[in-house]
Amino acid sequence: MDVADQWLFKSETYDNCNCAVNCGCQFNLPSTYGYCQTAFVGEVVEGHFNETPLSGLKWAGLYKWPGEIASGGGRRQIVIDERAYEAQRGALEAIISGDACKPLSNLFAVFASTCSEFCETLFLPIGLEANLELRTASVDIPGIMKSTGRPIMNEFSGEPFHVALARPSGSFEFTYAEIGVGTTTVGGEMEMAFEDSWAHFCLHHFNQDGLVRERSRLTDWLDR
Repeated sequence: MDVADQWLFKSETYDNCNCAVNCGCQFNLPSTYGYCQTAFVGEVVEGHFNETPLSGLKWAGLYKWPGEIASGGGRRQIVIDERAYEAQRGALEAIISGDACKPLSNLFAVFASTCSEFCETLFLPIGLEANLELRTASVDIPGIMKSTGRPIMNEFSGEPFHVALARPSGSFEFTYAEIGVGTTTVGGEMEMAFEDSWAHFCLHHFNQDGLVRERSRLTDWLDR
């Protein structure tokens, strides 16, 4: 990390992993199946890297570990919006690789520290439609990934079951997330698939110092 770099990365992000709807990462528990696979896809709603603007660009981070994340041995692949020009590509890759912040200060840096294999970064069209409040998402990265996210449904009423997770402290990823379920298939070097498993919808708000702790707009419903 160049300490002179000043940057902001605020992304509306959908994540689907292979765990059941009690993801061990969020509750300090072991993973559901003894190994971890996950796919993050987001759109930068506010961002820059020094003087390079990043708003409006999409990205994906694909990860898989043979065991628990903390045990290491993971593999990672980054996908960056093909619309990004050279400086934007370099900036997003630096941020998502975890190289542009203080050590272990955000999700990307922590996950990078547990990976030993880093696949080539891809520059592709990223189709992402997401509504964080409604807990819905649709992802299409041609030849690489398809995913859909939806709310958990109440078995008694048939209505969406609203579950959210607040992290006042101790998190390197978010301060608040909406919880749902997702179904994902990934091809290429990161082949994996999971169905009706843990999904969360959050704002990733990071800068060169790590996670920015401020109230998420997703908590606006508390004031109604």
